[in-house]
Parts: sequence; structure tokens; C-alpha cells
Amino acid sequence: QVQLVESGGGLVQPGGSLRLSCAASGFTFSLYAMSWYRQAPGKERELVASITRGGDDIIYADFVKGRFIISRDNAKNTVYLQMNSLNSEDTAKYSCKAHQTFRPTYWGQGTQVTVSS
Repeated sequence: QVQLVESGGGLVQPGGSLRLSCAASGFTFSLYAMSWYRQAPGKERELVASITRGGDDIIYADFVKGRFIISRDNAKNTVYLQMNSLNSEDTAKYSCKAHQTFRPTYWGQGTQVTVSS
């Protein structure tokens, strides 16, 4: 059974940091690129960051460049999102996605991040 389980969300003050994790099981994690997306209330889901299978190629949305860092540990079947300098506009539900050409795509249920004083 394929599972992507996000954790690490919560309430944080502006300027604070959080580290999200996405633990994968039920498929060969190292064969998939991984991405983090987010969706705020009333807004469309948007890509935050992506990392290739080996971690050698990474892309970030412009709105997180210099603040967020995506990484992965293929030995632990986990992808991370280190989020720094958070502001209220980062409030959203963050979800991870496993994707690779010619393979099924998988989504996690998401973890809520709320930035508020």
C-alpha cells in the first residue's frame, strides 16, 4: 500500500522556522522525483519545490527562494522541506508528491502550516 505521510506542520510566529517531513512507503522511493506543494484557503495549489531522484537537481518557486530548502534521504525514504523566515503568506496546507515519467503519481494528505503571531 502506497503511503506518503507528511509531518512537522503547526503554528509558528512570523520569522520562525519549521521542518516538514514526508515519509514514503509502498513504492521505490529512490526512483521518484519528489515535490512539495501548498494550497492556501481560496487559492489554487502551487508548487513550492522539487528535487530529482538523486537530489542533484532542485527547483524552487520564486516566492521561497533563499528561505526554503528541499532535501531527501533515500535511505530513509523521506523528503524534507526546511522553511525559514516564514510569513503569513506561507500559511497553507503543504503536501508532498511523488512523480516520475511513466510511473504513477502519488500524493500525501498534507500538513497544515499556520504563520501567525
